[in-house]
Amino acid sequence: MIELHAASKTYELGAISVRALREVSLRIEHGDFVAIMGSSGSGKSTLMNILGCLDVPSSGRYLLDGIDAARMDEDDLSDLRNRKIGFVFQSFNLVPRTSALANVELPLAYAGLKGAKRRERAERALNAVGMGNRISHLPSELSGGQQQRVAVARAIVTNPSLILADEPTGNLDSHSTADVLQIFSRLNEEGRTVVLITHEPDVAERARRIIRLSDGEIAEDRTLAAATSEARA
Repeated sequence: MIELHAASKTYELGAISVRALREVSLRIEHGDFVAIMGSSGSGKSTLMNILGCLDVPSSGRYLLDGIDAARMDEDDLSDLRNRKIGFVFQSFNLVPRTSALANVELPLAYAGLKGAKRRERAERALNAVGMGNRISHLPSELSGGQQQRVAVARAIVTNPSLILADEPTGNLDSHSTADVLQIFSRLNEEGRTVVLITHEPDVAERARRIIRLSDGEIAEDRTLAAATSEARA
């Protein structure tokens, strides 16, 4: 599903060149559950942006389902994101004065889906994350954990094959963190590919594979199948 071939990313800051990624190569298969870790400045946010087709490598290649992102213009990249990727962020990014249902409907509205079908799919996504009884609530009427569930519902409502989650538990208490991670585990068990950016080791251990970045390079890439099974038990 995801292939990076010697991908590098360099940012030009005036006369200074900052190399955020250094010839990173990796492959993530369909249905994998991967945690990407690293300290500030390690390159994990840059990698997240490339995987999410929000940016392209300065050199090397990124292929999503065999499609080379660097060969696409911005309109095509936007369409690829909308069709294949669901995003979840630390800050939830919900529209404040809009109900949970309307927030989840937004990607479908952008895709041109009309009326009853849009509502039906949004309600189904909210039910899938345990928020079916909160569809009329505003974000300000929901706890942090509930807001993140709505954000997950919005990410999955278009039925993407890839979920990219950037520090999705960073603003949550331990109980809400466990609930949200359980949802990601269930989505993965249903066949979706999940890539989780986190700095928390206990969160990363819910994945099946950990990739650790350091100074723009992969410092570690290991499978945690046994640990994941124990964590879910």
